[in-house]
Amino acid sequence: MNDFPWFKNYPASVDKEVDTKAYSSVSDLFEESVKKYSSSVAYECMGKTMTFNELDKLSANFANYLTQVLKLEKGSRVAIQMPNILQYPVVMFGALRAGMVVVNTNPLYTPAEMKHQFNDSGADVIVIVENFANNLEKIRNEISAKKIITTELGDLLGGLKGTIVNMVVKHVKKMVPAFSLPGSISLKKALSMGAAQSYKPTKCSLEDAAFLQYTGGTTGVSKGAELTHGNIVANMQQISAWMKPKLREREEIVITALPLYHIFALTVNCLAMLKIGAHNVLITNPRDMKAFIGDLAKKRFTVFTGVNTLFNGLLNQEAFLSLDFSGLKIAVGGGMAVQKATAEKWKKVTGVPLAEGYGLTETSPVATCNPIDGTERIGTIGVPLPNTEVMIADDAGNPLPMGERGEILIKGPQVMKGYWNRPEETANVMHGDWFKSGDIGIMDEDGFFKIVDRKKEMILVSGFNVYPNEVEDVIASCPGVLEVGVIGMPDPKSTEKVVAYVVKKDPGLNEERIIKHCKESLTNYKVPKEVYFTDELPKSNVGKILRRKIKEKHIETVGA
Repeated sequence: MNDFPWFKNYPASVDKEVDTKAYSSVSDLFEESVKKYSSSVAYECMGKTMTFNELDKLSANFANYLTQVLKLEKGSRVAIQMPNILQYPVVMFGALRAGMVVVNTNPLYTPAEMKHQFNDSGADVIVIVENFANNLEKIRNEISAKKIITTELGDLLGGLKGTIVNMVVKHVKKMVPAFSLPGSISLKKALSMGAAQSYKPTKCSLEDAAFLQYTGGTTGVSKGAELTHGNIVANMQQISAWMKPKLREREEIVITALPLYHIFALTVNCLAMLKIGAHNVLITNPRDMKAFIGDLAKKRFTVFTGVNTLFNGLLNQEAFLSLDFSGLKIAVGGGMAVQKATAEKWKKVTGVPLAEGYGLTETSPVATCNPIDGTERIGTIGVPLPNTEVMIADDAGNPLPMGERGEILIKGPQVMKGYWNRPEETANVMHGDWFKSGDIGIMDEDGFFKIVDRKKEMILVSGFNVYPNEVEDVIASCPGVLEVGVIGMPDPKSTEKVVAYVVKKDPGLNEERIIKHCKESLTNYKVPKEVYFTDELPKSNVGKILRRKIKEKHIETVGA
């Protein structure tokens, strides 16, 4: 790997090679951490803390329930459908310790999406927050899961607080639609039944599956990326090495606003931070900005991860600007492109660079990241992590010269085993040992990589390629713009035309101002031909703007 050009700007404090087999499984890492940091706080949610020792006991109880009460075999599938609450790490680590495969599920799924994922994964057990159980009821007879376990939001908050939270959620805010799931059991009861058993660990190897992590389904049906213990351990080790120069054991307070069921927060916030005994603050509903900022004000947080829309949303809240950022060491953005305007404002407000990273569900997820030693490059996704190779290739998979645009290919121990039960689709995204990302990128003369855009979302204008990311970046820097999404629509004169959808921050903002601003930075064929204003843009569960949904809305309201 020593011939790769990015090594000349590789962080001096980070090894280019790390031991990606330091642990025999994710459970092995867990066992080490809970013993090492037993009395330290592992998780906090809604003001309630859980120590590593408590996490150890509760997750062991859940493992006991799966293996000794339900008598499930190693490799059985446990689907988890809940937001960031204390129950999530208990159930997830319990399932892994029992040798099960975790199937992470978005709580906001429709019944049809739930049915697809539960059946496609072969889920044996489903653990679901009661808020979403009415959707499960609608498909209960159409799925093969043997057991349903339900939980209420406040179940692990303890005592009077938990009772009050559950009462308010159910009876005051009416957030729990009525449901009937005969034969289901409460998580509290399952944990109690597990506690009556003696814990017997189930040994897993690096080759065993740990997660079936479903893709966002942006192209066709959602697919389950089979991530092994080896994939996850490798990426955790790579991330840990990258962060090691600034992070210290037992000292870090991590803000986890991205959902733990998403691969970014799962590996970065949950597992890499577990290794160093970090105090993880779980934000259940980051869309409630007032409450979110109130939680931030109570903590001298040191690590913050998120996506561009989350950072941008916080930066447009006056209360956020007055927070104490003196403890902040690292801020990392991923999941979607971090816009230049957002990164610059973040650094100005917090004093800490917003280091953009890059990866996919299929790469566990992190493949590249900007250095955290002050040599970051705004507008780039940095350089590859240890033990990772990245190249820019043409459609045939041949490497392209430096400076040319092509598809980003990734090779490393974090690349998935394949798509679950989809060998043809797996073959379509692999070029030998290289994973074809579907993203168009470029490598500059200093070895830093830059995402140009998704291959499938490129806009063709009169034979010229237009990349939505570039146009969005320019529009986002226009005064008065809060958020923007750019799509291509058919045009009889130029094949396609550039269309922008904008959420205003300034009520006086108009199309003319945006077009004028674009013309100052973009060549004419890249300038939007149409600008529409909207109250909000469609987003994924982690806040990624969904261009395909914008296009669907445009066709529905304006026409093709």
